[in-house]
Amino acid sequence: MRDVFRAYNFQEIRTPIFEETALFARGVGEETDIVAKEMYSWEDRARAASEKGQLLTLRPENTAGVVRAYIEHKLWDRGLNKLYYIGPQFRRERPQKGRYRQFYQIGAEVIGPASAGSESPARDAEVLEMLATLLDRIGIAGWNLELNSVGCKEDRAAFNEALRKALEPVAAKMCVDCQRRAVTNPLRVFDCKVAEDQPIIETLPRISQFLDEGCRKHFEAVQEILTKVGVRFSLNDRLVRGLDYYTRTAFEFTHGALGAQNAILGGGRYDGLSEALGGPAAPGIGFAIGEDRLVMSLLESAESVVKKPDVYVAPLGTGMNGEAALLARELRREGVVADLGDENFRLKKSFEAATKAGAKYILIVGENEVKAGAFSLKNLESGEQVSVAKSDLAGKIREA
Repeated sequence: MRDVFRAYNFQEIRTPIFEETALFARGVGEETDIVAKEMYSWEDRARAASEKGQLLTLRPENTAGVVRAYIEHKLWDRGLNKLYYIGPQFRRERPQKGRYRQFYQIGAEVIGPASAGSESPARDAEVLEMLATLLDRIGIAGWNLELNSVGCKEDRAAFNEALRKALEPVAAKMCVDCQRRAVTNPLRVFDCKVAEDQPIIETLPRISQFLDEGCRKHFEAVQEILTKVGVRFSLNDRLVRGLDYYTRTAFEFTHGALGAQNAILGGGRYDGLSEALGGPAAPGIGFAIGEDRLVMSLLESAESVVKKPDVYVAPLGTGMNGEAALLARELRREGVVADLGDENFRLKKSFEAATKAGAKYILIVGENEVKAGAFSLKNLESGEQVSVAKSDLAGKIREA
């Protein structure tokens, strides 16, 4: 993943594990399930008897923290910021397959002044194309990209009002969560997974009916670029994101191996978040990958994508550990993935260890080989064994 981020010119950012509680209330939204029910918060020790302690929260997501850092450190001076993060998040939920109270996310944010191009649909398409590349690169086949536009702030306000009116006569027939959401945050009704509620949800207004011309054209431009670069997608105008800060493009990548919680990752655009947190206008778009779910998706195909050693370097005889370590060091500097044995192993044990490690080759390092400057290299799959000059070893191993 770091290799993919590097190819797209993203740089790593690290934010604190906990932040002020107010950051999430303002940024994520007080009526969201995360803020209302799922955060781990506490009052810090007061510095003086006359003071109240500071309210702190273990981060339930990372976008608000990144935008807080953007504001605090005036990162707009850098122009367009392309940032990624890797680390734990915390939500007090009922644990289930693919969902834990301490879970890990890999995410990225593109944020900056509109003059730096942060508002462009090209940024949305670049992020989505990068994600398609990333999933393909790590070996996840059969993913599906679902796209929607949740419009601008004014579109959402009109849509929310229409939803409230539509829900008034039917909310009492829905689950307890939907009854609450119908009043506090109607958009969240679309997250409902209760089967009995789905026929009612299907009759509700759709956000696509409320998009203004600017949002409609922005969304069409995103789709045109994705089509041009060959990233497949499907439109889902019931797709919403769980946090209040999202605007315009919203998306999810899903995978069938995950059961009911089938989203590998999700994200979207959040053009007003910086202003909501007291900063300057800074359009942005980002995503978060559930690392735990990602690993679950990889279980079936992991054997084909996990990087095994290219070569197992097997020292043979007293005093050969140092020679083998030196040779392994030189090979690693040439980009070869090398595992290292021990001179106390008999040759049979070295072969067993190399096979168990999944190495392509075993390289014998004995006194005779060191003196000759040529080493026995055996392909453990084909059984072919050749003598290779030290200077040619890295090239020969990489041929495979």
